[in-house]
Amino acid sequence: MAINKKTQKKKNEANGITFGMVMVIFIAVGIVLTLTTIKIYFSNQIYYESKVVNKMKREVSALKAEKVILEQSVEALKFKNRVTDTIFAISGE
Repeated sequence: MAINKKTQKKKNEANGITFGMVMVIFIAVGIVLTLTTIKIYFSNQIYYESKVVNKMKREVSALKAEKVILEQSVEALKFKNRVTDTIFAISGE
């Protein structure tokens, strides 16, 4: 009889995939998809922000170069003005 009870117990147990197993799989897939979507979103945001930052860096370096050129131009004009003032002072005497 002991063998008979074990066979009956095995026949009563469900074989294959249960509803609980399916739910666990769906929940796991949902969590993985959610985390993957969040990672992709943040990666895209970082990419687009870095593009903006790089554009601003290029503009800053261009403005710094323009500042140097303008300072040299101002110095040249100051020198020219001082030289022409002294020429007028010399020729006016």
